Amino acid sequence: MTVSGPIAIVTGGGSGIGRAVALGLAQDGYRVVIAGRRLALLQEVAAEVPTQITPFACDLTQPEEVDALFDTVARDFGRLDLLFNNAGVSGPPCLLEDMSPADWLRVLDINVNGLFYCTQAAFRIMKAQAPQGGRIINNGSISATTPRPNSIAYTAAKHAVAGMTKATALDGRKYRIGCGQIDIGNAQTSMATAMQQGTLQADLSTRPEPMLDLACVVSAIRCMASLPPEAVVQSMTVLPVGMPSFVGRG
Repeated sequence: MTVSGPIAIVTGGGSGIGRAVALGLAQDGYRVVIAGRRLALLQEVAAEVPTQITPFACDLTQPEEVDALFDTVARDFGRLDLLFNNAGVSGPPCLLEDMSPADWLRVLDINVNGLFYCTQAAFRIMKAQAPQGGRIINNGSISATTPRPNSIAYTAAKHAVAGMTKATALDGRKYRIGCGQIDIGNAQTSMATAMQQGTLQADLSTRPEPMLDLACVVSAIRCMASLPPEAVVQSMTVLPVGMPSFVGRG
């Protein structure tokens, strides 16, 4: 079956950035499939725009579940125009020497392996569909450039995402698949709320940090998604003015 309008998949779509982006894309006319492990949260988001958003419970660390997600989208909607690889976890902050193998593997499994499985599945659809091509946007982090103390697993994962973005952009050229990355600093989500009270800085002091309105993040991603197929934003960084320890010394 072919459905009118562009089709998008947003991973981690049940809360935070994923939820906000899914709702924003729906406003732009996308039919959006939101994926994540917690079906109840996904259903709550879908209920806000039931004609445009479809929930799909999926563990992105399991390749067979990722294949089921993308196979369902191809079957029900006929194509895939946009993948927003958003799902991720930060992991518990801890001293490098105290990080457990289980915590290390969990962060990499979700942030790196899950992103790869989704990208690979999207490639297969975008390569085969007519017209050929599509767009992939990866949610990176400014940690891909400048890490925080006690964040080795998350920092390693986001450096890997930056590398996969470039490799995906290169390998996607022949199929008209564009891939870019957005690196976000301190978006106003539950994941970053503690930073308003105070967070550890590079000089080992603790200080509160300014937060970025989630609407700014959504606007940036909608802009990236709205470009014609022959154009791509390869890299974008969005952060609040005054965020310490990123631009210059701090």
